[in-house]
Amino acid sequence: MADLLIQYTPFLIAALLLNISPGPDLAYISAQTAIHGRKIGVFSSLGVCSGAFVHVVAAALGLSAILATSTLAFSVVKWIGVAYLVWLGIGALRSSFAKRGLDDVSSEISAVKRPPIPTMTAFHAWRQGAMIDVLNPKVAIFFMAFLPQFVNPAAGDGAIQFLVLGTLVNVIGFCVETVVVFAIGFAATRLRANGSLGIWLQRSLGGMFIALGVRLALTERS
Repeated sequence: MADLLIQYTPFLIAALLLNISPGPDLAYISAQTAIHGRKIGVFSSLGVCSGAFVHVVAAALGLSAILATSTLAFSVVKWIGVAYLVWLGIGALRSSFAKRGLDDVSSEISAVKRPPIPTMTAFHAWRQGAMIDVLNPKVAIFFMAFLPQFVNPAAGDGAIQFLVLGTLVNVIGFCVETVVVFAIGFAATRLRANGSLGIWLQRSLGGMFIALGVRLALTERS
């Protein structure tokens, strides 16, 4: 037991430091929490972790090596991811402007029932988070570069170790992100009561999606 602790302590420290470092996933989850609340924030985190786990499995099976070595495969996945992020950003911006338009005319046509604004469900939050990570080839390359450093050939099947280590990275990430979700959710509950602020938060989320798309578009395979 002591040997295992000594062997995996550096890995656990590295995984924790990686997950508490500010990055696109944490920014996305924080924005979703601020706009939609803690429940959506938690499911967004579950989605991100699910998408990351897809890359863990792919890396364990050797499939991620294709993204790491093939410029074409990397580019195809990257540009699909860019298109998806920009599409999400435009959708968030359109939703915020539609809500603003409805609020502006509500006093004049209060007798008319306003069309409903699409809301984020737990499933949609999970799916969105998963797709964002699945369509980011840099996540696959990260696991290919990070996890092999902690695989011990003397400890048995390398693929099994890869899956265990990748799962631990995701579990640690989910724990860190959940703490962030509840911290942000506590403050955001009061802030969301301000309708104008909610609209600007939605626009900020749309802008963040587009910025993440641009960031991904500028990403190189190296």
